[in-house]
Amino acid sequence: MGCRSRSRRRERAPRRVYHLDLDGEQTRGARIALLPGDPGRVPRIAYSLDPEAQELAFHREYRSYLGHVRGEPVLVVSTGIGGPSTSIAVEELARLGVETFLRVGTCGGISPQVRVGDVVIAPGAVRLDGASVQYAPIEYPAVAHPEVLSALVAAARSLKKPHRVGILASTATFYPGQERRDSFSGYVPRALQGSLDEWRALNVLAYEMEAATLLTMASAFGLRAGCVTGVVVHRGRSEKVTPRGLKRGEENAIAVAAAAVEILVSP
Repeated sequence: MGCRSRSRRRERAPRRVYHLDLDGEQTRGARIALLPGDPGRVPRIAYSLDPEAQELAFHREYRSYLGHVRGEPVLVVSTGIGGPSTSIAVEELARLGVETFLRVGTCGGISPQVRVGDVVIAPGAVRLDGASVQYAPIEYPAVAHPEVLSALVAAARSLKKPHRVGILASTATFYPGQERRDSFSGYVPRALQGSLDEWRALNVLAYEMEAATLLTMASAFGLRAGCVTGVVVHRGRSEKVTPRGLKRGEENAIAVAAAAVEILVSP
């Protein structure tokens, strides 16, 4: 399942892109990028791929490292939180020649099927993110590329990580969009009251904030994308993310993503 070209390759290295503060010389023709939300998570992911990975830039919420897997250059770039900042990262990475994107993130479980520490691999996402509607109409699905999805599932199985394959809900806001009442006001607008129970009844596994934007954009651009998130809290039991839960969810998601990259770059 090697990383094959999915778009027209440029003969010259692309010019510097503004928000990521990167150019084609720095990215060395990388065609795969892993996308955590948190800039602080970027070095951990990069070193899990390549102990000699190097930082390229850190501009606003966008921190980037470059490593190599089986001789292939691979980027790790943070997107920040939510669809708008994710859309900028995907736009600019695509302009630099990236063709395969893996979101490596965290999520809050809402389904009784998942537990803290589980990995959720998403074949698709509910488009509550806001940003994706400016790339494709709401009827257009936010779905993972089958090759990336297959690599993530194979990676989770080979590592024997607890995992579920299922739908995520990507929201535009962390508090009202996920029907959280631990906000400043404690109030959830009427249109969103009961939404958590509804998504749970529809077999959505967890909430997060970036997958729908990434999956919609990649499909619309003719590129490949997938998403793996670690469950760091279960909303049916608690609103509080504990250090132990965060560590388990992050570590499992990172391990699966790194193993999936190995599969994707294999000939």
